[in-house]
Amino acid sequence: MKKESKRIKEVRKLFEKNKEYTLEEIIFVLKKAHRVKFDEAVDLVFNLGIDPKQSDQMVRGNVALPHGLGKKVRVAVFCKGEEANAAKEAGADYVGGQELIEKVKSGWIDFDIAVATPEMMKELTKLGKVLGPRGLMPSPRAGTVTQDVAKAVKESKAGKVEFKMNKLGGIHVSVGKISFSDTALLENAKALLEAVLKAKPQTAKGTYIKSIFISTTMGPGLKLDPSEYKTTV
Repeated sequence: MKKESKRIKEVRKLFEKNKEYTLEEIIFVLKKAHRVKFDEAVDLVFNLGIDPKQSDQMVRGNVALPHGLGKKVRVAVFCKGEEANAAKEAGADYVGGQELIEKVKSGWIDFDIAVATPEMMKELTKLGKVLGPRGLMPSPRAGTVTQDVAKAVKESKAGKVEFKMNKLGGIHVSVGKISFSDTALLENAKALLEAVLKAKPQTAKGTYIKSIFISTTMGPGLKLDPSEYKTTV
């Protein structure tokens, strides 16, 4: 059996493994447990009581986090003409039409969010096997397939994040950095909770959210008290 490091032993003293915590308590513990030299991300992991095989029960959406993510978001916009100029003026990192699509085909994926105009989607669907698994395929529901590319770019840069249920019925989303203030992390987490709750499919039966764990990149995962999200909306 691998011997636990001194850091891990000290962290384990800060919380009880099977206890359910409020948001405030979790943030307090995670900040106390922060012992590494880099600025860890704070992540929420949802375990949903949804059958991912049912196409009418897909959980997907987006939310503008009040305090952003604390990192530079690289946005690629697939468009042409006037929209290309608008995207550049809005601060897009990469803008192009067919030439940008060909660049992605060659293996280049140096961006975090992809935005596209409706006319470009026919060509972009050919990149489904490249963009899909990485969660980068633009979609109308996420607001990343739009004629108003400038608005989409600005929202993405400001901290708008997309969430999508995976094949195991889970959702994993970052809500900021451990260096954020308690208030910023609380408000970002609550904004995400509300968005996921509102995204519940009408056809879903039984328990929608089975559990939520919150953790940092290298820190412990603490279970959120159900009362925190069952009364959020």
